[in-house]
Amino acid sequence: MKPQRLAKGDAIGITAPASPAEMSLVQQAIPFFEQMGLRVLLGNTIQLEHGYLAGTDDARLADFHQMIADDAIRAIIFARGGYGTPRIASRLDYHLIRQHPKILWGYSDITYLHTAIRQQTDLTTFHGPMPVSDIADENFDTLSAKMFEQLFDPVTLHYSDDISQLSVIVPGEATAELVGGNLSLLVSTLGTPFEIDTKGKLLLLEDIGEEPYRVDAMLNQLKLAGKLHAAVGIIIGDFADAEPPEGKPSLSLEQVFYHYFSGLSCPVVSGFKIGHCFPNFSLPLGETATLRTADKSLTVEAGVKA
Repeated sequence: MKPQRLAKGDAIGITAPASPAEMSLVQQAIPFFEQMGLRVLLGNTIQLEHGYLAGTDDARLADFHQMIADDAIRAIIFARGGYGTPRIASRLDYHLIRQHPKILWGYSDITYLHTAIRQQTDLTTFHGPMPVSDIADENFDTLSAKMFEQLFDPVTLHYSDDISQLSVIVPGEATAELVGGNLSLLVSTLGTPFEIDTKGKLLLLEDIGEEPYRVDAMLNQLKLAGKLHAAVGIIIGDFADAEPPEGKPSLSLEQVFYHYFSGLSCPVVSGFKIGHCFPNFSLPLGETATLRTADKSLTVEAGVKA
């Protein structure tokens, strides 16, 4: 189920379903959307703080549901990640989301929402940069900004070795539904009603701030849960700030990846600038994609209706 595409003059809502969003950074990001011809409406959670959450679970749920139900709001852009979306997944009104399908955009902690909403409603959602963590950053780049154009025009996306150096771990080609996102959030779905379904899927993995041994532990859990072997292809995005403390014995991330992926019978490619990085290449999760190692490329179908 693809959402409707945006048009100039449309309103978008910005809400914070996870950690608190600094108002000053949200304000810095608003002109970016206004320059695209969009009107920006801020949710109540933008000004809330409840410890490490942007308001209570009730407040964050109410803000999200209000924006879903409001047909004047054509897209919801999540302000930032952090932590909090797993706490509200079981209380989301999935029937309401099916009745009012619209663009949902974010990444990191938003991975839990992507996974739960896609698997409960079949709605395509978007893995892409957010106002606080990306757009307000002085390093926000042209390619990351350009990725928002896919919300206005249903274009096929192409990622090649020209964007970043890609490394083939296992050769091959696969075409399937694209799923995944942040590794630690995907692992946290295991054993819940929202457990990530990777069977016959292309699986995207990325993360930030996790040392190699932590990445190792999480990949091991996915492996033992059968999630790696069930996938028909693995797309390894950016793993930012993953270096162990100086002087601490460690495997490299490349060694960890080789250990878990080299024995798979499906194509595996690393080096994609997808995740906590610049550029941050945006993708519609739930759409059909093709990973091909012969030319080191990833192609993804458009995520909005024509």
